[in-house]
Amino acid sequence: MINYLSILLETTPVVTDSLANKPNGIGDANSLSILDLVVKGGPIMLPLLILFLGALYLFIERYLNIRRASRPDKTFMNQIQTLVESGRVEDARMLCKEKDTPTSRVLEKGLRKLGRPIDDIEKALESAGKLEVYKLENNLTILSSIAAIAPMFGFVGTIYGVIIIFHDIQAANNIEIGIVAGGLYKKMITSASGLIVGIIAYIFYHYLLLKIDKEIYKMEANAIEFLDLLQEPTE
Repeated sequence: MINYLSILLETTPVVTDSLANKPNGIGDANSLSILDLVVKGGPIMLPLLILFLGALYLFIERYLNIRRASRPDKTFMNQIQTLVESGRVEDARMLCKEKDTPTSRVLEKGLRKLGRPIDDIEKALESAGKLEVYKLENNLTILSSIAAIAPMFGFVGTIYGVIIIFHDIQAANNIEIGIVAGGLYKKMITSASGLIVGIIAYIFYHYLLLKIDKEIYKMEANAIEFLDLLQEPTE
């Protein structure tokens, strides 16, 4: 019995030390952080980071702009109707300038044309509406481009990494699973990163389009209501 215990005590430290000193041990794999993955992705991660920051900036800038443009004002159209019916057109124009929203700017263009044929007023509203839509959609094409370009950058990084792997294999004149797997997983990071950035930019783009569509619908509804208001006295 004593001999068995002495053998067990002598071999246990050896097993523990071998696991602790193992270069590719489980502990090392679990300690791999996101920052480590980004660093292992190589230089292609820099343009991907720039694309991500650009998409984030454009989203925040457009979101705040659209949010300011779409702030609700349920009494606005009632005030315009009251002022127009009482003949206070200049006051109605001043109210539109004070509100300074896409809808108010469109109606202000229509108020300028009062006294002209209804077709001229309708054309003025349509032209002003197109201009406001253009302002709301400003820089959205850049966000859409980021959604398309980011995955391509990721694939380029992966292909470049695979080329480097085969170059190292040729230089070493030896195919080892460690060389292939180790280098390949590092380069696949760029593909994953490119796809993630592209997906985020794609979600940002379509979310903003939904917000803009709601604002366009509101502008069109108010413009129709305004035209109906102008035609009421002649009916």
